[in-house]
Amino acid sequence: MLPTTNNMFISRAHAAPVTVPADFADLAERTGPAVVNIRTTERVRQGQGMPGGEDEEMQEFFRRFFGIPMPRQQQPDRTPRNRRQAPQSQEEEVPRGVGSGFIISADGFVLTNAHVVEGADEVYVTLTDKREFKAKIIGVDKRTDVAVVKIDGKDLPRLIMGDPSKLRVGEWVIAIGSPFGLDNTVTAGIISAKARDTGEYLPLIQTDVAVNPGNSGGPLINMRGEVIGINSQIYSRSGGYMGISFAVPIDEAVRVADQLRTTGKVTRGRIGVQIGEVTKDVAESLGLARAQGALIQRVEPGGPAEKGGLEAGDIILKYNGAPIEKSTDLPRLVGATKPGTRVALTIWRKGASRDITLTVAELEPEKLAKKEERQSKPDQTANALGLIVSDLSEAQKKELKIEGGVIVDESDGAAARVGLRSGDIILRLNNTDVKDAKQFNALVAKLDPKKTAVLLVRRGEASQFVPIRPSNGR
Repeated sequence: MLPTTNNMFISRAHAAPVTVPADFADLAERTGPAVVNIRTTERVRQGQGMPGGEDEEMQEFFRRFFGIPMPRQQQPDRTPRNRRQAPQSQEEEVPRGVGSGFIISADGFVLTNAHVVEGADEVYVTLTDKREFKAKIIGVDKRTDVAVVKIDGKDLPRLIMGDPSKLRVGEWVIAIGSPFGLDNTVTAGIISAKARDTGEYLPLIQTDVAVNPGNSGGPLINMRGEVIGINSQIYSRSGGYMGISFAVPIDEAVRVADQLRTTGKVTRGRIGVQIGEVTKDVAESLGLARAQGALIQRVEPGGPAEKGGLEAGDIILKYNGAPIEKSTDLPRLVGATKPGTRVALTIWRKGASRDITLTVAELEPEKLAKKEERQSKPDQTANALGLIVSDLSEAQKKELKIEGGVIVDESDGAAARVGLRSGDIILRLNNTDVKDAKQFNALVAKLDPKKTAVLLVRRGEASQFVPIRPSNGR
């Protein structure tokens, strides 16, 4: 919590006035009744053991954010205690996890996180007045971590949705939820950043509001009492709150929820590109006046982008008239486009802007390619970038669906400083496609050490443009 000062809420020019409760009590009292506790259970055969228990949510955080199970010393005791013996074939209902949610309609639709309810056999929703309802899962969208459940009720309290695009960094917000099962807990903080790219499908709202296991699915509320996000993630080294938490923007969550309520699934558009950020160095090397747009790093063979004429190295500046200021703007706009829609793009290519059109396709689960072993016949001399590279085998090229490129055997000097490593595949240097090690090293030898070069690098299934300046190699 930031220290309180007399001038903390000074009126800002061109900003709508906000009435701020002196101690957040009015706001919490007004919005709290629409926030619910969600507990889930799972049916298991007698003797199979408990799948989760009260620490299931903590384990989920370890899995989601570290890719590892809870440390052994923190794992709960799974030994059943004081439970009636039952025949081996009989199933019993055991606790699975605890989370939060909030009511979005008077007839009982509840918004929460996908990871709170996914995989549960039963979902129970408890209101602040202690009424408990058995809920039905309407739909789950793992890509945005949004889920909708339904309880049978009438004239239920509900929350009003706000507009995340109007948020300002430093603005006060509160979170209400059930951290560690402590229902209707209120915490407060500020917006730390907007549209934070965490590697998820959507850019998230970053705050310093205390969010812990069990807060997942609860609302992030502005000082007008409007929901502007769903608390979804934390950045932590311990599994608990460390000053950084993230929320799914409510406008995106509502768009997903509307589809889930209507069809039970979410349909998204795609254009078949991998994109990256346009840094100052990349913009300069490609002749763009300032860093803006989404840089195309890879074009899917046979996809909508290729059919429309897009190429790796193009920068998308506008999508159907909407400016692309950051690379994270594009997936949201494309995903919201109905498949089959014809869209207009403004791109930057070879020092000039041009307009193209393409037809948006439907997004489907990505197919992962196998890993390929690399050849071990490197040119033993490091070039001016600090790289030792070798040719790709024909089998590797066929597997990766590429015609040329080189694989990094060793990375030192300038290459190591920008993060290149053994196993990376270099596809392009500036505007020239890389064919083999001999050609690549010849191109590197001609680079001006006073100018930044740009490499198109593929690592696994992702491709990225990497700015680099030549040095003396090692």
